[in-house]
Amino acid sequence: MPDATDADGLAVGQVSKRLGVTVRALHHWDEIGLARPSLRTAAGYRLYTAGDLERLHRIVVYREIGLGLDRIQAVLDDSATDVPGALRAQRAQVAERIERLRQLGAGLDRMIDAHERGLLLTAEQQAAVFGPQWDPDGPARARQLWGDTTQWRQYAERSASRGPEEWQAVADAVAALDRALGDAMDAGVTPGSPEANRLVERHREVFASYFPLTRQMQVCLGRMYEADPAFAAHYDGIRAGLATWFRRIVDAEARAHGIDPDTATWQ
Repeated sequence: MPDATDADGLAVGQVSKRLGVTVRALHHWDEIGLARPSLRTAAGYRLYTAGDLERLHRIVVYREIGLGLDRIQAVLDDSATDVPGALRAQRAQVAERIERLRQLGAGLDRMIDAHERGLLLTAEQQAAVFGPQWDPDGPARARQLWGDTTQWRQYAERSASRGPEEWQAVADAVAALDRALGDAMDAGVTPGSPEANRLVERHREVFASYFPLTRQMQVCLGRMYEADPAFAAHYDGIRAGLATWFRRIVDAEARAHGIDPDTATWQ
């Protein structure tokens, strides 16, 4: 390597600033023989010439489009390398990555919408899935009440991946459970019995379509179903007294697992 003065080339720090690459990267490329400075000063400092800078510019471009260092060296130095072919292959990989990012962006948009809206269905779709009595403003009110809770976040994450068909399956499971509860009450199923306990477990499984439900949380829901006029009207519309009967079977199953329904909290 010939001796040179600072006027003959650029030092590594200057090249780093000009090209926007780190000094560490330039040293690494020097070590592996990818881009070595052509000159050295009398004091031992390495300098990059205009030709070196041109090669470095090409390296930066190839690296930005995703070529690995080995592939870049082959493109630059191996006359047998099919450069257009290598670039076409890289373009195909970039196109695939762009499509993956597009899908990721669409998924993030749905997640944001789900956190803000709850249900990602139009009013018409909601009526078709949940019935004409469904209130499409209900999810917005639910967000106002519980939007800062862990359960709302869990609900939103599930909602983001669901369309009308998935929500229809949830609605069908809820309707089947409601019918089973009404039939069990008519049949005289008693709180604490195996059949009642199976229904309580089934309720928790079905409710997991919205968010995971612990036994203590289920006790709190049972209280709300009985005390809240809207929930009580729903269950008592299936069978008179069903809201209270449901609360009783939930409480009985909770006691069997060491939970005092009178002191249970949302946890």
